[in-house]
Amino acid sequence: MESPPGIPSWMVGYTWLRWRPGLVTSLRDRHLGRWAAGELQRLRPDSCYMFTQVALESLRWCRRESIPTVLDNPNGHIRNFQQVCEKEARRWFGTRFHGPPSAATVARVEEEYELAGRIRVYSEWGKQSMLRFGVPEHKLHVLHQTVNLERFCPAAARPPDHGPLRVCYVGSLDLRKGFVYLLEAIRAAGAKRIQLRIVGATGDRGCAKLLARESAGLQIEVAPGDSLPVYQGSELLVIPTLEDGLPFVLVEGLACGLPVIVTREAGASECVRHGQSGWLVPAGDVEALAAALEQALLRREELWSMGQRARADVERYAGLAQLDQLSDWFHCRTADVK
Repeated sequence: MESPPGIPSWMVGYTWLRWRPGLVTSLRDRHLGRWAAGELQRLRPDSCYMFTQVALESLRWCRRESIPTVLDNPNGHIRNFQQVCEKEARRWFGTRFHGPPSAATVARVEEEYELAGRIRVYSEWGKQSMLRFGVPEHKLHVLHQTVNLERFCPAAARPPDHGPLRVCYVGSLDLRKGFVYLLEAIRAAGAKRIQLRIVGATGDRGCAKLLARESAGLQIEVAPGDSLPVYQGSELLVIPTLEDGLPFVLVEGLACGLPVIVTREAGASECVRHGQSGWLVPAGDVEALAAALEQALLRREELWSMGQRARADVERYAGLAQLDQLSDWFHCRTADVK
């Protein structure tokens, strides 16, 4: 199999494209989509499971060939994604949003929704987001996230509960993920009381500047690479996302025995029990997020037992049975999809 095409790094780093991240992402998706469609024509599968943003060309080919298709859509509707980013760009940068997703990506993904026989979403929240923007309900099927429970497991020994509260954030540092609200909440709760470990990278220049500005005076450690030791060395995971179907990092953190603070504007809220395995807060609400951090500090001795409940929950929520359900659903039911 040939390697998928890409855009040379010099074209982004040394041309005007570096100022148009939305356009760059759109071009990359189109290049990859064309390559994938060519591979499908060569391999001629009986059914196809595809990922949104790079599936359009393959979906067009499958429609012509009457091949059943399933589209994996891990977030909410692409228009909700775009609207959240536009609002945040105005708030933090005072400028229009340049993507991703760009207008071209939105149009591309909406055509994918139309062409797909079935669409997998990861949560009821994701399903409702899709319905709100007009995707037919008969196409949508909720299948929850899964996780490797052997790899992602609690630390062998309980982390010490003295010194600053060890909090982790895992994921991209972009506007949609709401990282800036976490930084402000830590400052409000007491910068000396909390240590934040970050596993992730900024998606654009604006977010890099925003991170540098808002993290001043906070105890922050950037830990690139494997997230597992960060989970196992932390006492609390915070997911301040403004829009997310169900983050991979949520089930990873729960599996590692971490209580979680998560926003209600995400499918993650469906598998966290408020006050028992974590806390639910409104998205973009610094005061509420700071209050949840304060609760974690006050109940610090209980965090380990809360994490044990989180681990037990995720074993039911995202274990092997869920993986079997995904396999059965895809292999047994795609024959009905046209």
